[in-house]
Formats: sequence, structure tokens, C-alpha cells
Amino acid sequence: MSSMHGITRADMQAVHLPRRRAVNRVMEVLATLTALLAVAILVIVVWSVAKRGAGALDLNLVTKNPVPFAFGPVEQGLANAFAGSLVLVGLATLMALPTGILIALYLTEYAPRAVRAGVSLVLDVLNGIPAIVIGIFVFGLVVVGRGQSGYAGAFALACLMLPLVTRSTMEVLLLVPGALREASLALGVTRWRTTLSIVLPQTIGGVLTGTVLAVARVAGETAPLLFTSSIVGQQTEWSPAHALQSIPVAIFELSESPDPADHARAWAAALVLLLFILLTSLAARWLATRGRRRLSTSR
Repeated sequence: MSSMHGITRADMQAVHLPRRRAVNRVMEVLATLTALLAVAILVIVVWSVAKRGAGALDLNLVTKNPVPFAFGPVEQGLANAFAGSLVLVGLATLMALPTGILIALYLTEYAPRAVRAGVSLVLDVLNGIPAIVIGIFVFGLVVVGRGQSGYAGAFALACLMLPLVTRSTMEVLLLVPGALREASLALGVTRWRTTLSIVLPQTIGGVLTGTVLAVARVAGETAPLLFTSSIVGQQTEWSPAHALQSIPVAIFELSESPDPADHARAWAAALVLLLFILLTSLAARWLATRGRRRLSTSR
């Protein structure tokens, strides 16, 4: 179609083509630079933590308990913090995982569209709430009148994990082909049996991905545990009925110490925590890739 002056649309596009190519090249360069900046920041963080913490990273760190006010060279570590973190994160996963899966199944398979949209918005808001606010909430709900405990700390971490697990499960459930549901229902299988036997097994990779990412996030949270599980002793404690030490809280406390040896242990614990988060993130990406391949082959 030509304009009033006899210039066609193709001519106009040819006139603007060099400018569009230049803008496209500039945006590609900017995107590459920002990606390199993100990688550089990660490398700097990992290198700085490894440089300061590698010297204190030994077997005593995970096998010995801290010895406060020690005189002379004493072998000590953060065994109580590692044990407490295992219990807290494990309990939080047991709380958040089945709850998140059930919520996701209801929203994707049974809930009306309006309910799904409303609950999804609530989950997104919950995911954006600062961790310290969750800690204050759990402190007022559970800790006041009862005291700190591992259960309270795990519940606070579970509140942070729940939206991540639920949203990731919802996304992968929506990727399951509708033909699988229709074929199962056509054979006379009930809807709940179809959901549990046909739909849910297709999403195992996505559920594990969301769980691993959620664990990686809460493993380094400090603020909620300061309110719920931070008044602890120096011995290794496994019972969640008592307040449990954790790696993030131990790092925070050691960083406030005037002793350089405590600072070295804090850096070593930070290095272990950082390596754990990196490995879990890589595992989550591998599970996500495997889950997408499985869903694509089932279509």
C-alpha cells in the first residue's frame, strides 16, 4: 500500500532499517554486559568468601561444638549449628511440601478461575513479604507465651517455602497435557484418582525443582530464626522441642565477636552455606530440565 506521496511501506522500512539494526546491536551489547556483570558479582562473592573461609574449613568445623571463653588453642567448630540447620530445614520441608502440593492441586484442578486468581495473588504477595516480617508474625503467634523452639523456627521457614513450592507446582501442573486427563476420565477413572495417578506423577521433576529452590532460599535465612530459635546453648541439640542453633544465626553471632578466630569460623560457615546453595541451585536446574523433557515427550 502506498502513501499520498508515492512512498511505499517497504521504502519506509528500508529507510529505518539501519537505525533499527543499530538499536538492536546496542540492546544486545547492553544485555551481554549486564549478564557479565551478574556473573562477575557472583564470582567476586564466591572468591571473597572462599579466600577468607578456606583457611578455617576443616573437619572440626562440623564435628566440634563451640567453646565460649576458651583460653589457649582449643579445637572447636559449629557442629550444633549444622545439626540445628538440618533439623530446621528438614521440618520446614515436611510442613511446606505437602501443603504446597495440595494447594497447587486444588487451584489447578478444582478451583474456579476467580478463586485461582485470588489465591495466586495471595501467594505472590506472601512470596514478597520480607523474612523479618514472617519472623515477627511467628514470634507473636507461636513464641510469645511458649518460648522459642525448633518447631517455631521450622514453621517460620515453612511460611517462606510455601509460596515457592506452590507456585512451582502450579506451573508444572499447567504443563501437563489435557489429553491425559481426558483419556483417564473417558475410561471411567474418577477425577481425584486421575489427579493422583496420572497428573501428579508427571510433575515430580517440577515439584522437586521448586522444593530444592525453596530449601536453598530458607537455608540462609537469619531474621526469622532470630525471633523463633536463637536462644540456644553450645551443645548439639536434635530435639525440635528446644531452640536450635543454625548456621545463619551462628554466622551472625560470630561476626559480632571481637575474636579473629570467631571471624574465621564465620567465614568458613558462610563458605559451606554458599556451596550448599550453589549445589542446590544447580540441582534445581538439572531437575527442571529433566522435568521439561519428560513433559515434552508425553505430549
